[in-house]
Amino acid sequence: MFYYLTISLLSTLCSVLYDYTTAFLSLIVESRRVSIFRLVENRKMAYDDRNRAFLQAFMGRSTLTFGDAQPVLAAILSVGGERVDPTDVTEDQFYAYLDTANRTISQFDLEIRSSLPQDLQPAQEDPPQRVWALVNNTSDPLTQLATTYTADEVAFIKRLLDYMFLTNNTVRTEGMCAAQLQAVGLHKAPTTRPATDEPSQTQSAASQSLTMTQAEKMILNLIEEGWFQKSRKGYLTLTPRALMELRGWLAMEYNDEESAKIRFCAACKDMVTVGQRCADIHCEGRLHDHCIRNFFRMQQAEQCPVCQAEWPGDHFVGERAINTGSRPSGVVRRPTPVSSRPSVEPSTRSTPSRMVLEQNLDEDSE
Repeated sequence: MFYYLTISLLSTLCSVLYDYTTAFLSLIVESRRVSIFRLVENRKMAYDDRNRAFLQAFMGRSTLTFGDAQPVLAAILSVGGERVDPTDVTEDQFYAYLDTANRTISQFDLEIRSSLPQDLQPAQEDPPQRVWALVNNTSDPLTQLATTYTADEVAFIKRLLDYMFLTNNTVRTEGMCAAQLQAVGLHKAPTTRPATDEPSQTQSAASQSLTMTQAEKMILNLIEEGWFQKSRKGYLTLTPRALMELRGWLAMEYNDEESAKIRFCAACKDMVTVGQRCADIHCEGRLHDHCIRNFFRMQQAEQCPVCQAEWPGDHFVGERAINTGSRPSGVVRRPTPVSSRPSVEPSTRSTPSRMVLEQNLDEDSE
């Protein structure tokens, strides 16, 4: 009898403990669910005057980094309350404002995108600061420029892009840049068009040439507006903002079934205009400079991500491909003996760039 009573009491006690344990666990789960819900709600903040001020400040700049945003948000958060120091602004706060701004502007076919600058500064080891930009999702980028520039000026921009991504972007040398003198030399509209070319919406046969002065001013304006940037050696490349805005258009304009002029990083999948390439000129392997270190660390081998060949480290994409004379593996340039070189007087020597410039000046004077 005592045995059965003991079993009954233990069973009742276990049942009570089970009920209390279940209730306690349910309370914990519910509490955590509420906490997560509140976290999401806080992240999706309501659009108020602070968000309006942030978006207006963003629209007043061509690009924005977290470092740029800290004093802006500090000033906004200090209104009507205790002063906030820029260093106290966190990345989470910055991302929350970005999320709210993105949800607000999406109805206008606008979007805030981000990218990493591709050009590394000398002795720079850490990844560069991420850049955010406000871009248009629908209209053609050159059509957007037509609202600011004339048709002839837009045609000049198209010629400059053609030079960068067609003429100066070959299988052996992927420059994707233009020296400023070369860019100015594109001020003349072509007088003839190959029979295979189709008329372009942005550059028709009726487009007129610019003067060299107008072309120089155009380049300075495009740099000031954040479309182009100029390196220390005078080469023009597209800025992160321009790459975010033009990425889809560039791939559609310059890639076809026969050749792909626009290549993408095997690590981050973003477009590569500055970086490194595989030694095999037919391989698609490309990597940004700031992606290489982490990619090889994860891969645990310095191999091409596409063909698995040893990564050379001295085959470049961008300005360095021109300056280093990038060439395919196995080709050795032998210097010409001094005695066999043609003798040219210093006063009569002319570089191709100088000859083109002199010709353009002569034609302008006529």
